Amino acid sequence: MSAPVTEPLEFDDTSKLMEHLVRESAASVRKPAPDMADLASVIRALLDLNGGQSTRVPLGGGLFDAVITAAGPASRAVADLMDQIQNGCGPVIEDPENGLVYWLVPPGSAERWAPHSHAVCLGAPYKITLPALHRTAPPGPYWLRPETKDRLVPVGPLRQALDEHQPEPAPHADFAARFGTPH
Repeated sequence: MSAPVTEPLEFDDTSKLMEHLVRESAASVRKPAPDMADLASVIRALLDLNGGQSTRVPLGGGLFDAVITAAGPASRAVADLMDQIQNGCGPVIEDPENGLVYWLVPPGSAERWAPHSHAVCLGAPYKITLPALHRTAPPGPYWLRPETKDRLVPVGPLRQALDEHQPEPAPHADFAARFGTPH
């Protein structure tokens, strides 16, 4: 599956991007990367993203996991509610071709995610394709809510908003067929 999902970041130059990556890595992971080759590939992917290209990145690790829901009016209502809760929603990608929305949530969320009737949460070992940072409208996957601040979508409030708005159809059967995930 070629799904969209790292923090959408905008930096004027590579040195600012590297400073941000070092700061975020130290703040969120607090342990060295087990495989420097993986870290190097993530940095290259983020540089591609900043350079205006879509790129695939791994979920989990020190970056983020993804909560996946159906696209449509209910998901847009959830994004609007998260805008209010977060004073501007964290990063969200919509993939209109596949009818899915990807909410970028803190790393490790997939490990703690309890089954939900309207959403699936994936982390490692899955990967996601992030649209270029400037892509904010269809065609193709785009940033429904580009990240403008240093934040991800908080799982607790997102889960409550999903309970309230119930985006349909639930992605469970589709993801089980594609990835072998439980519904």
